[in-house]
Amino acid sequence: MSENLSLKSFVVLMKASKAVQERIKKDISNYGMRTSEFTILETLYHKGKQTIRQISEGVLINTGSITYVIDKLETKGLLERQHCSEDRRVVYIHITDAGKALMDEIFPQHQQVIEELFVGIDEQQKQTLVDVLKQVGQRA
Repeated sequence: MSENLSLKSFVVLMKASKAVQERIKKDISNYGMRTSEFTILETLYHKGKQTIRQISEGVLINTGSITYVIDKLETKGLLERQHCSEDRRVVYIHITDAGKALMDEIFPQHQQVIEELFVGIDEQQKQTLVDVLKQVGQRA
């Protein structure tokens, strides 16, 4: 009987995803943060001010949970809310100087952990991985 490569690919993808998520979660916890806090700060750090909806779509956290996390980060002085002058219903979230300083310190370390996950995988293989995962994601 032939091996079902679609099923095997799925199982390997799920196991790899779980292992990567656990490694990243462990790394982020070293900075005294939860993954949701880090991903929000990282989004603002790299993309600049965003609405709650934009953040929610970018980090795959539902808007109900994201408000709670934003409240916690705001209390810590790592981000701030800013009302839009043209439309008072719109609230932008932006990283503070303290949040930027924190990310300037910890993001390079976090990026190094990610780089270590891909040691021994050449650039062409990485691009193939990106392309294949995009196709799977689009079909899902």
